Amino acid sequence: MGDPIGQGFVSSLAQPGGNITGFTAFEFATGAKWLELIKEIVPELRRVAFIFNQVGGPYAEKFVQAIAPIASSSGIELIVRPTRDATEIDRALVAVSGDPKGGLIVSPDAFTTSNRGLIISLAARYRLPAIYAYRYFATAGGLLSYGHDISEPWRRAPAYVDKILRGASPADLPIQQPTKFELIINLKTAKALGLTIPPQLLDRADELIE
Repeated sequence: MGDPIGQGFVSSLAQPGGNITGFTAFEFATGAKWLELIKEIVPELRRVAFIFNQVGGPYAEKFVQAIAPIASSSGIELIVRPTRDATEIDRALVAVSGDPKGGLIVSPDAFTTSNRGLIISLAARYRLPAIYAYRYFATAGGLLSYGHDISEPWRRAPAYVDKILRGASPADLPIQQPTKFELIINLKTAKALGLTIPPQLLDRADELIE
């Protein structure tokens, strides 16, 4: 899950207590990285919208808390927009689309994931540089994604299963956060938006889609 403490399942990641342990889906500090990456591509960035769904992503405020200080120190206006349907997604993107210095950050939640085709197509229509948390946004036509490797927790989980079967208590096994992150850049989308990806960013990418 995204936020086991905030969602009330445990009181501590280090000492979860009870009978729950495992792996979190996010590292909330990633929010700051999303903004930094967009600004690398669009140095003159002045406005950025952060869209999320309150039901599918109740933890979105944790990302906002990471993004806001970076936005403020960089002179960027952060527009936080909850979205519940296609109309609200469109309105959120329109709010920053009239400015050639605008950008978009998409929170990772069930709603944005299920509507990724719409979000990607609207970002293309309004010529907005957008960043996403999951690689399948970039492979579907999004500009770039930065987030944890979603297969990593599945590879790490068997070790915890083994420990529990050997008698370890879940209460004593720390809940682990993501450790492996990947940067995917869609060069076709960058070209369509008239953007030049800095060479140093290309060098850091784990995958380039051409």
